[in-house]
Amino acid sequence: MAKLQREKLSNQIYAVLKEMIADYRFQPGVRLNIESIARELDVSRTPVWEAVRRLEQEGLVVDIHNRGVFMSSLTAEKALDLYAVREVLEGMAARLAAARIDEGSLQKMSECLQRQREAIENRDILAYSKLDFEFHATVYDACGNDWLKELLETIKNKMRPLTLNMQPDFLKLIDHHAELIRALRGRDPEKAEHEFRRHNRYMMAQIQEDVNAGRWKQLGRR
Repeated sequence: MAKLQREKLSNQIYAVLKEMIADYRFQPGVRLNIESIARELDVSRTPVWEAVRRLEQEGLVVDIHNRGVFMSSLTAEKALDLYAVREVLEGMAARLAAARIDEGSLQKMSECLQRQREAIENRDILAYSKLDFEFHATVYDACGNDWLKELLETIKNKMRPLTLNMQPDFLKLIDHHAELIRALRGRDPEKAEHEFRRHNRYMMAQIQEDVNAGRWKQLGRR
C-alpha cells in the first residue's frame, strides 16, 4: 500500500512539473534544484526524483553525472529535425481533421486566433506561445488518430525550448493559422495539409536564416 501511495504521489508531482514546464517556469538549460522543488511541494525527494525520471524519458530534462538535472536544450540541427518530422505529422493530422472536425473545435480555433492577435498587439510572446500550443492541440484532438496525437504531443513537448527564443513574423504565422481554419471549415483535406506543412516550412526557413546570419545560439547552452 505504501508503494502504491508513493507512486500516486509521484504521478501528481509529475503533473505539477509538466504544468510548470508548460508555463515556462524553467528556461532551457536551467538546472532544476530537486531539494527546492521538494520543499516547495512539501514532499520528500524520492517522489520528485521518480517524476523527474519520467520527464527524462520524455526528453524534457537531462540528468548530467556529477552536475545535476537540467532542462533540455536544442541545437539548430535538432530544431530543424523536429520541424521536419512535425511537418509530415501535422500535415497528416490536418488532412484527417478536415473530415472529422466539428463546429465547436473550429470555434475554439477561431477564438484562439483572435487571442493570438491580441497577444501580439500587447507584445506578450508568452501568451502567444501558450495559445499556439492550444491551437495546434485542437487539430491533434480533431484528427481522430490517437497514435498520431501521441506522437505530436511528444514532439510538441520537445519543442518547448524553442518557443520563447525565436522571433518570426508572428502576423505571418497568424495568417497561416487563418488559412488552416478556412481549409478545415471548407472540408478541404489537401489544402489543410498544405497549410500546416507550409507553416512548419516557414519556421524551418527562419531557423536556417538565423543560422546563416550568425544569430542562432544553442538554446539553453550550459
